[in-house]
Amino acid sequence: MRNTRYDILFEPVKIGPVTAPNRFYQVPHCTGMGYRRPQTLAGMRAMKAEGGWGVVNTEYCSFDATSDDEPFPHASMWDDADVASLGLVAEAVHAHGSLAGCELWHGGAASANLYSRQVPLGVTSRPAGVLDPVQTRAMDKKDIRELRRRHTDAARRARSAGFDVVYIYACHGYLLNQFLDPSNQRSDEYGGSVENRVRLIRELLEEAKEAIGDRCAVAIRFSAGTLGANGRPTSDEPRAMIELIGDLPDLWDLTVDDYEHEMGTSRFVKEAGLEHSMSWVKEITGKPVVSVGRLTSPDTMVRLVKQGVVDLIGAARPSIADPFLPQKIDEGRDDEIRECIGCNICYTGDQQHVPIRCTQNPTMGEEWRKGWHPERIPQKGSDSRILIVGGGPTGLEAAVALGRRGYDVTLAEARKELGGRVSLESTLPGLAEWIRVRDWRVGQINRLPNVEVFMDSELDEEQIREFGADHVLLATGARWRKNGLGRWHESEPIEGWELPHVFTPDEIMAGALPKSPVVVFDDDHYYMGGVIAEKMIQEGLEVTLVTPASLASAWTENTDEQETIQAHLMEIGVTIQANTALDYIEEESIGLVDTYSEEEREIPANGVVIVTSREPLNALKSELGENVVCTGDCNAPATIAHAVYAGHRYARELDGPPPGDVPFKREHAVAPSYRSEHDERNAAK
Repeated sequence: MRNTRYDILFEPVKIGPVTAPNRFYQVPHCTGMGYRRPQTLAGMRAMKAEGGWGVVNTEYCSFDATSDDEPFPHASMWDDADVASLGLVAEAVHAHGSLAGCELWHGGAASANLYSRQVPLGVTSRPAGVLDPVQTRAMDKKDIRELRRRHTDAARRARSAGFDVVYIYACHGYLLNQFLDPSNQRSDEYGGSVENRVRLIRELLEEAKEAIGDRCAVAIRFSAGTLGANGRPTSDEPRAMIELIGDLPDLWDLTVDDYEHEMGTSRFVKEAGLEHSMSWVKEITGKPVVSVGRLTSPDTMVRLVKQGVVDLIGAARPSIADPFLPQKIDEGRDDEIRECIGCNICYTGDQQHVPIRCTQNPTMGEEWRKGWHPERIPQKGSDSRILIVGGGPTGLEAAVALGRRGYDVTLAEARKELGGRVSLESTLPGLAEWIRVRDWRVGQINRLPNVEVFMDSELDEEQIREFGADHVLLATGARWRKNGLGRWHESEPIEGWELPHVFTPDEIMAGALPKSPVVVFDDDHYYMGGVIAEKMIQEGLEVTLVTPASLASAWTENTDEQETIQAHLMEIGVTIQANTALDYIEEESIGLVDTYSEEEREIPANGVVIVTSREPLNALKSELGENVVCTGDCNAPATIAHAVYAGHRYARELDGPPPGDVPFKREHAVAPSYRSEHDERNAAK
């Protein structure tokens, strides 16, 4: 039964002509699915609604061919074909009693229109896209009138598709935000003064409300600005703009100027990190306000509502990590919430143009194509006993999923603590919340009487055979290589790697401390090199981070934290040598080589930490042969998200039919002539 102090979260909220059944609001967020995968998208959004989110929105949805963000996957509402595709989303969301929202979007100078090949539009003529060699055309009055018409037409199509909430998207650097920006000094009525810069947004709001306002709420997504170091807004303009628009929209969806802060990783931004940037907005509007902040604590949610900061609890990442978060709070199971760890692995899907995945929720993105459900799993297919060797993220997830299926499971962990790499890495600077990966699974195991755990139990081949399990899963992980093999040193170890002052991240996490000065050689390019460098700084050492990439922690551009990481490392005193590879190691120095010019140089180093690649710990697989399955890092080292997914997949597929050559359903674009002939042949049979 629900704790009464959370009752306020389940109150209905009126949004214009519609009413949200509760205060849980999944804000628009990218998915890596877009218009190309409508069934995958509908399946994912439907799961949010089933889990109790009262409003479920699309990702950014282009309303015109002059707003094309390819290759980044986005939704579209260009024509009636899009009505049918996005109608799947609205219908799937409505099936669970939730409202469906559509975020109409125009990229302006942020989009190069690589697919549509339309000339990009902008407030002025300026560079367009992401370092693309194209510029926008400065919009004239005719362009603006046409934009307004197409936006209103798209709003009508959104209504026809069944959406209850339709957005004007005026932040995150896209076209409408470009009109609002102080740099907009057009000489006509759409530039210069604050009132002029707001004019287009006001017109779009008024026209959308006139066209669809009888049935649909019209929302606006808007930046409340940025707080300075003194805790005060850096500009009064956001307040002035909101005062000008006031109660015209039916809902204010508020963000901040800095996207890396808005969706900041837990390494840098904690829960409710946006609170102070928009706590003033409800003073000047009587309409409902929603905002985000990676909110997973129901107590924090209640506080924000009671203090008048927000009316609705906005979420993207928490709704991905646990689509059933609202339902769990409603049923008094808030201790079972699968809390977001703030790693932003979900955002990498959009950045890499593939469906999103989640470290905490391995079913994310698999709702339609594999039929996976985050809260339900098929019952066991036999009375087999399962032995899992290894209690890291793969082994823990497999134990939970197999236990829920009803199998008798024994998990043996060599260390005195469960969690594997998660327990170790969560002790590194900024990664404390990653321990949630371990803690949630341990909590679930404690509820499963058919899952038995033995720690401090390193098993060898003979012991595994003696145990007599019907199935053995090896989830023994991987260790960081000391020899430097990786992307730069593909086949030959780094000369001098055997020297005693050379360390791996595993040794650092186990308590080893090099002597200063220390060089961290990062050829991994994700978070590890940076956090090891930060840890060394915290220990009072002089640190240089060397990387063959042009940026520190280069892959974290995909998690939208690279700029923050590099600035932070520089601020705390880490020297960064980019476009540089470690060539050799000597007693008190190392040799470096420029990756472009091949120029060589030496710098002093009394300690070296090698962060390049990992060696799978799969010797037991060789000893036991085909009677065991090796998965997770001991099969193919990757991210924690991959490790969790591997354990879950093993549990799902055990005793089931072979997954097939293509182990999931695909959405095909089939040539019409072929489809017609194919259907005719089948009809004739």
